[in-house]
Amino acid sequence: MPDFTFEERIEAVRHFNRFMTRQIGVLREGLLHSPFSLTDSRILFEIANSDNISASDITKELGLDAGYLSRTLNRLEEQELILRERSESDGRQWNIRLTSKGEKAFDLLNKRSHEQVSELLRGMPEFEQKQLIKSMQNIEGLLGKTKGLAFTEPYYLRQHEPGDMGLIVYKHGALYAMEYGWDQHFEALVSQIVSDFIKNFNPKKERCWIAEMNGEVIGSIFIVEENEEVAKLRLLLVDPKARGLGLGTTLVEECIRFSKLAGYKKIVLWTNSILKEARHIYQKSGFELVNEENHHSFGHDLVGETWELRL
Repeated sequence: MPDFTFEERIEAVRHFNRFMTRQIGVLREGLLHSPFSLTDSRILFEIANSDNISASDITKELGLDAGYLSRTLNRLEEQELILRERSESDGRQWNIRLTSKGEKAFDLLNKRSHEQVSELLRGMPEFEQKQLIKSMQNIEGLLGKTKGLAFTEPYYLRQHEPGDMGLIVYKHGALYAMEYGWDQHFEALVSQIVSDFIKNFNPKKERCWIAEMNGEVIGSIFIVEENEEVAKLRLLLVDPKARGLGLGTTLVEECIRFSKLAGYKKIVLWTNSILKEARHIYQKSGFELVNEENHHSFGHDLVGETWELRL
């Protein structure tokens, strides 16, 4: 075997990856002549072949970005292919199963996949089939010893449940007191916002996202109705232990996606200049600063800012 340089070895692995994706047809718009992508199909496979599987389980098994997985699950749920049910053993978790429609879709995918591989193997002599399987086992064994590609710690986005609002108020009050020295007037403001949200909740136009990681709430955000055409983004929070994972950006992107689907023309938000990390996320997501004002709140002199995003 030639003594390849390290760069040549990298190119050889990439060449093999390109060959395999072309060979099994994953670059086509729909895998196995279906309306599903490769990722959709792998998610359906995991659900079909597991009991009491959760979004966190799928994230860990497939190494998917949790925000991307959450959006994919939402789409599959809208297509009536999956159903989420609260776990009987852990009320904080939601188990996922296929609906009857989802089972039919998976059965067709599974059948076509079986036929595709059967056709591939039948075109080879038996000794080549054995050689292929042995080589695949060698590749799997060698790669299985590595840590694999790095990806962010998995987190799961869900809608609000009983008990979440009190936790959101607590986390805001404790975190902002610790990091910015804000007094209890800020906690009172957050309490009023979540109270109004629950009392006036309109599920077609409003949404709360809760982010969980390892069973712990590590983030939240709200979209509330200002009027028929304007949504208000409120209470973005990312726990310090979850920072650096892209969670804040994911939460804001979910707000933008939902607002477009809900028919809003614009999203507005109010923040303070001292909250630099949040401001960076808003700016990166396309929001523009439209107004500034000095005010004394929460025990400090602050500069309030209004940001807008045209949809």
